[in-house]
Amino acid sequence: MRFFELKKAPLVGAFFVSVFFSLQAAALCSVSEPLSRMKVATVIDGDTLRLADGRSVRLIGLNATEMGRNGRHAEPFAEAARSRLQSLVSANDGYVAMRPGQQSKDHYGRVLAHVFDRHGENLEALMLAEGLGFFVAIAPNVSLAECHRKAEQQARSAGKGIWRQPPVIAAERVRSGGFAIVRARVERMETNRGGVWLELGGSLVVQIPPHAVAAFDDALSGLAGKDVEVRGWVIDRKRRGDRSRRARWLLRLSHPSMLVPLS
Repeated sequence: MRFFELKKAPLVGAFFVSVFFSLQAAALCSVSEPLSRMKVATVIDGDTLRLADGRSVRLIGLNATEMGRNGRHAEPFAEAARSRLQSLVSANDGYVAMRPGQQSKDHYGRVLAHVFDRHGENLEALMLAEGLGFFVAIAPNVSLAECHRKAEQQARSAGKGIWRQPPVIAAERVRSGGFAIVRARVERMETNRGGVWLELGGSLVVQIPPHAVAAFDDALSGLAGKDVEVRGWVIDRKRRGDRSRRARWLLRLSHPSMLVPLS
């Protein structure tokens, strides 16, 4: 019995350390002002809720891995993310407090919002700190971007959840559209009417549209020849009927936190 207790103690300690850092991350993004509480009907996946009034809500700043659909298997930690979000909602009697984003809806018609528990703790930050999703920042909904980034960094440094086996890939390994975190060298930079373009090799190009360039300030200075980590949704331009000789894979950025210089 004593041997079991000695072996169990570190695991219990690790659990409470994990909870402590998750709560610490949520506190970074907490709110104190009153927000409207909404009844949740269904947790669709790790970053999407359906409210009792029929609206779908996409959580801002968090991108969970994809659930299995249309014959496809669920991606790693997708089920865990949905279960965890469900438990966070259930712990609040099935309600969440909502703060809509500056851009209130996405192109699917879903409400874009930050969600909080009854104590004002941010649920996206909790999920990120536990490694159950990726940090994303899409302008203009970036008010909590810095604290979300810090929450993800906690999970990444500890190798938790999706960070147990870092999903970062080289530009040459991009083979399909969808969300990706890519590490590559900036081979060339160009500025034109389409904004700023970074050629990363492997037929991948990053675009910073004209309206977003000012937000990057000095972040683009001297990037040519340097290694960077970029994240976002890769677009396959061939599937969209683009038959030009331009790079096949396109990744658009609207906020500098999605582009990290490495050298």
